[in-house]
Amino acid sequence: MKIKILPSKANGTVVAPPSKSMAHRALICASFTEKSRVSQIGKSRDVDVTLDCLEKLGARIERVEDGVIIGGFKPQNIPDGSKIYCHESGSTLRFFIPLCMLGKGKTYISGAPRLMERPLTVYETLAEELGIDFSLKDGILTVGGGLKAGDYSVDGSISSQFITGLLLALSCIPEKSTLTVTGKFESASYVDLTLSALKTFGKTVVRNNNTYEINPDTSFASTDYTVEGDWSSSAFLDALKLIGGSVRVKGLNEDTLQGDAIYRSFYKRLARGYYTYDLSDCPDLAPILFALASVLHGGEFTGTARLKIKESDRAQAMREELAKIGCDITVEENRVIIPKAKLHPPSVPISSHNDHRIAMAMGVILTLLGGEIEDAEAVTKSYPSFWVTLTELQIGLEFYA
Repeated sequence: MKIKILPSKANGTVVAPPSKSMAHRALICASFTEKSRVSQIGKSRDVDVTLDCLEKLGARIERVEDGVIIGGFKPQNIPDGSKIYCHESGSTLRFFIPLCMLGKGKTYISGAPRLMERPLTVYETLAEELGIDFSLKDGILTVGGGLKAGDYSVDGSISSQFITGLLLALSCIPEKSTLTVTGKFESASYVDLTLSALKTFGKTVVRNNNTYEINPDTSFASTDYTVEGDWSSSAFLDALKLIGGSVRVKGLNEDTLQGDAIYRSFYKRLARGYYTYDLSDCPDLAPILFALASVLHGGEFTGTARLKIKESDRAQAMREELAKIGCDITVEENRVIIPKAKLHPPSVPISSHNDHRIAMAMGVILTLLGGEIEDAEAVTKSYPSFWVTLTELQIGLEFYA
């Protein structure tokens, strides 16, 4: 799908979409209970993928208005030969691998080619140490059973998703386990979201410095849960305000544990002038921050190395797309430099690089300049109604097949 964005100023009030990060975690934890209801899960493709994988592995799921009734999933009972497809969802892939390591035999996991290229070394090393089958061939990951209670350690500098995946799996084992994070612990706030979800559904995990202790004396309990609004998606809506619009976003929890809520302080700095920002704990904010910096005063961004392993190589993708509107950025191994630029409408369509955050970030900037975006449907991964929301904010859009 291609869209044409007309220069327009955003105006209006909208409701934040549900948090994809919390929906993943809540659905998985709820599936471990006898029967729970999870409401306001949204319609993102990634969340649909997690639901599909849970159902294929044994969870009972009844779809109801704006949510699901779910339960009955026991990872230790995953049948030998089970197959799941994770599409493009990194969270689904990394959360489910250790759950499949609890199963009765081999589970076959696949996904989109880009997803299956993303690093899995943490689990590969763990499987080798435990003597668990773990092999990737022709885009299909074969994972064997055999994960047991124990004392584990994980490098925290690669992705917090590995830590969350192991915490979810070890919480299903009736014996005590510990998980220690070594090295630089990046995106720790996402693990806080995991602990919050586990606690809500009855399972206690205690953090002592960088070691997590899974309490074997607590068990998963049926709960009614409503997913809170997503600060990560709301960053794109509030960005419209920063470039001259009048936008109010409702439905956000001011006491959230979502790390991407830090964008509010970043935006204040962006409005004041050139600044250096560390994105180690919030890499998903990079595309919109790069875009805004090009419009405002420029900026320097560190902690960007992990952008290579997202849905696209995000720093390079933003370099290509910002160049089309007159901003030449510098991309280094772990740093991106954005100059203040004199921007102009693109003479050729903007590419989304099949990356939802690239599409939304460039969409925000094109409300100032006008222009076209190809493969605009990439937003379905996290925020399917994004373009419709822009029209509700009085942004002029034209849609093409």
